Amino acid sequence: MFFLLRWLVIVGIGIGIMASNTNAGDLENTIYLDLKDGRVVIELRPDLAPNHVSRIKELTRQGFYDGLKWHRVIDGFMAQTGDPKGLGTGGSGQNIDAEFSEEPHVRGTVSMARSQKPDSADSQFFIVFAPSKWLDGQYTVWGEVTQGMDHVDQIKKGEDNSGQVEDPDVIVRMQVAADSE
Repeated sequence: MFFLLRWLVIVGIGIGIMASNTNAGDLENTIYLDLKDGRVVIELRPDLAPNHVSRIKELTRQGFYDGLKWHRVIDGFMAQTGDPKGLGTGGSGQNIDAEFSEEPHVRGTVSMARSQKPDSADSQFFIVFAPSKWLDGQYTVWGEVTQGMDHVDQIKKGEDNSGQVEDPDVIVRMQVAADSE
């Protein structure tokens, strides 16, 4: 009886450890996006956009996104960042071929911004505030906000339909979770 009880305790502990590791997530495919109001956790989607995920992680590790402005924010639609010029006209200088999918643009979807040319995505990305079906299959989805969407909601909005923001909020820090201190 003692051995059976001991075995059940050991098995129970093992199952608990496995469950906690499963829920911990893949830190190599998680981004911490720190905003003025708190931390946003983004689960990367290499299953949908491996090249975009790789480039986002590369730029993040270089500190590229730290301090960049949320230059275009449209209430009820999306918040866009990733332009070192802060105007929506710049990028890192390396375009990425489109990796469109059927993944829907729902609240918290993180997707690449681009020009009219499908293969023009660079470093700019946006997070949608609400379902945006007209974007589905037209923009590369590379992540999903899993925590902190309430902080994204607090990003300063633009005053008109263009979404251009006067004195915009910035990304305090962006890092790959595996590199986090």
